[in-house]
Amino acid sequence: MKKYIVIALMFFLAIGPTMAQRPEGGYDREKLEAARVAFITTRLDLKPEQAQKFWPIYNVFNDSREKSLKEMSALGRTRDLDLSEAEAKSRISKKFEIQRQMIVDEEKFVKDLSDVITYNQIIRLDGINREFARHIWQRRREDDKN
Repeated sequence: MKKYIVIALMFFLAIGPTMAQRPEGGYDREKLEAARVAFITTRLDLKPEQAQKFWPIYNVFNDSREKSLKEMSALGRTRDLDLSEAEAKSRISKKFEIQRQMIVDEEKFVKDLSDVITYNQIIRLDGINREFARHIWQRRREDDKN
């Protein structure tokens, strides 16, 4: 078990510097995804059999969540300064509908995950996601300074 943790940690540390920016200025999505997998797997202390079941569930949920957040963001754009009251009301209603669906999706996600990992690990997952995002943000700031 420790062997897998050490390998995941070494992988994460090794690809940290290789998360260098692509020539056009964006991050290499594959390397970023590999770092995220290693980071979360290590921090949640997932056993190989857990990780094998965890990641498909997590990826489906995360993709759905990202899609919903983009959809809500598009609804909130204020480029259309001349919105009618009816259109504004419609956008707000759609936003609430998306938020309600996100809650339903998250409840299903937690239920599905509870068959794979403990509830304590599920609770820690949100904090680990934020920690990874902070880590990437800090790395990007350091890269921008150099």
